[in-house]
Amino acid sequence: MTLLVQKYGGTSVASIERIKAVAEKVAASSKVGNQLVVVLSAMSGVTNKLLGWAHQVQAEPSAREMDVLLSTGEQTTIALLAMALEELGCPARSYTGGQVKVLTDGAHTKARIIDIEQKNIRKDLDNGKVVIVAGFQGVNEAGEITTLGRGGSDTTAVALAAVLNADECQIFTDVDGVYTTDPRVVENAKRLDNVTFEEMLEMSSLGAKVLQIRSVEFANKYNVPLRVLSSFEEGPGTFIGSEDASMMEMPLISGIAFTSDEAKLSILGVPDIPGMAYQVFGPISAAGIEVDVIVQNVGNDQTNDITFTVQRKDTAKASKILQAIAKEIKAEEVQVDDKVAKLSLVGVGMRSHAGIASRMFETLANESINIQLITTSEIKISIVIEEKYLELAVRALHDAFELGDTETNSKA
Repeated sequence: MTLLVQKYGGTSVASIERIKAVAEKVAASSKVGNQLVVVLSAMSGVTNKLLGWAHQVQAEPSAREMDVLLSTGEQTTIALLAMALEELGCPARSYTGGQVKVLTDGAHTKARIIDIEQKNIRKDLDNGKVVIVAGFQGVNEAGEITTLGRGGSDTTAVALAAVLNADECQIFTDVDGVYTTDPRVVENAKRLDNVTFEEMLEMSSLGAKVLQIRSVEFANKYNVPLRVLSSFEEGPGTFIGSEDASMMEMPLISGIAFTSDEAKLSILGVPDIPGMAYQVFGPISAAGIEVDVIVQNVGNDQTNDITFTVQRKDTAKASKILQAIAKEIKAEEVQVDDKVAKLSLVGVGMRSHAGIASRMFETLANESINIQLITTSEIKISIVIEEKYLELAVRALHDAFELGDTETNSKA
């Protein structure tokens, strides 16, 4: 008997009609003999509505009360799905995170899972019931409701699959798999049959929105087989797993991830003495600002230029801190550019093939696109360019590495 953990996101349960459609899909899977644990998000838009209500009542609500409030979204969908399944004659039972229980640490609004009790779930599965669990939530040692942060339902599903030793964790969403790049930018973007955990981690961290990065980290750590599927249409989806013999023929480049949510900051003429990098990045880190790409150039005049990127929303805060640092360490000036974007080639094939970087640079040169920053890892090359050239760069590189769907090309 196959044990599956299925997770349905907010768009998949956005209305009563959609919940009934999910119930039919789940009931059909149960009818053919699968044991099913279903994890649900809140209805699409509900979490934002709850956040809006909270800030209408209090300017800065406490994290504890926000967890109590936001957890109600998933509680609604699990009960409705259980009712819909019962109506179809499919025995089902719903559980909140606390009822399971999903034990977390005490960090309200950004808790991490410590353990999950299996007793109730195993008992219901053995009795032929579909088990429905509220995603995104748990309880701490004191029994207080906690939430896992935005996208936490993916993490709940993967964690359940890990502890239950499920055959597969299926993430149902509004797309039918992981694509070589965003189909809204490149018309012939291709759905990938297989992606490694490493590649998915890179894509998730670099702007691909299909899976929450914490859930991929969890799946990689516990070797949980993942599959991304559409809840709106049938299809094989994309399988995400370990790099093994079945993936030996993976392409050099699996995908192109990108984000325009970037800003570039430079502090010029930094004294070239030990400890300067910490003096620059210590206060940035202390302010809770995440730094991404970092490049340091050593000059001939015993000074350095340090350039780095942050999320665009942090530009003003980071600039203010950097101006103060520049004054303190007697740096020459601070430059800020919030019209940049980051683009990354991702693929395990980079490990064993040379020439990928040069082909990338040649392609961009042919389009007269200037590269401002470069950073690399074993399976990734990331560049920072002017934002206005982002879509052109994505399309050019997608063609250069022949990532497109040939069927789409022929139809065009």
